[in-house]
Amino acid sequence: MEKFKTFTGTVCAVDRANIDTDALIPKEHLKSIKRTGFGPALFSDWRYNNDGSDNLNFSLNHPKAKNASILIGRNNFGCGSSREHAVWAVAQQGFKVVIAPRVGEIPGFADIFKNNCSKNGILAIELSSDDVDKIFNLSKKDEPLYATVNLEIQKLIFDEIEFSFEIDISVKDKLLSGMDDIAESLSHIKSIEQFETSHNTQFLK
Repeated sequence: MEKFKTFTGTVCAVDRANIDTDALIPKEHLKSIKRTGFGPALFSDWRYNNDGSDNLNFSLNHPKAKNASILIGRNNFGCGSSREHAVWAVAQQGFKVVIAPRVGEIPGFADIFKNNCSKNGILAIELSSDDVDKIFNLSKKDEPLYATVNLEIQKLIFDEIEFSFEIDISVKDKLLSGMDDIAESLSHIKSIEQFETSHNTQFLK
C-alpha cells in the first residue's frame, strides 16, 4: 500500500444517497479471481448505456471529472454487501478520497466499506450535511473543481474554503505510513518468531 500524501485533485460528484456496493460494482463483474482490472466496472450500470457507450449524463463521464481522484456522494455510501471489490473498483478508477455526509443518525459510510477503504489506501472523509451541500454547490460549475487533501492536518481545501475532518488516529497513521494489516503484522515479525520458537519448544518437551 502506498503512503498517503498531500495532493490536489479533481472532484467527481455523484449526488445520490445510499450508493450500495452493487451500484459501485455490479455482481456480473465479480467473476475474476484477480485483484486488478475493476476500475472500468465502477458504476457500470450508471456509467454506460445498454450498447456499451458512455452515458454522458453520468457525472463520471463529464469532461470536468476527467482523471478525478476525489469522489463525493451522499450519506450511507457503500452500504449493501461486504464485497471488497467495490473498494478495489474505486481505487483502480483512480480515486484516493471518498467524501460523504453524516445525516442525523445515518453515517456517511457503511462500516465495512469504510474499513475496506482504509485497508486499500483510500481516505474516507465524513463531513456534516451542510459542508457536503457546499461542496456539491461548488461542483455545479462547468469547469473542474479542484481540492487539496492534507491528511496530516486533516484539512480539505477548496481555494479559500476549507473543511476540517476527524479520523481515527490508528487509521491515519496506517495511511500516512502506507501500512496495511499484513505490513503491520510483519513489523512484529521478530516477536512473532520468538513466540513461535518458545511455544514450539514448550510443546516438544
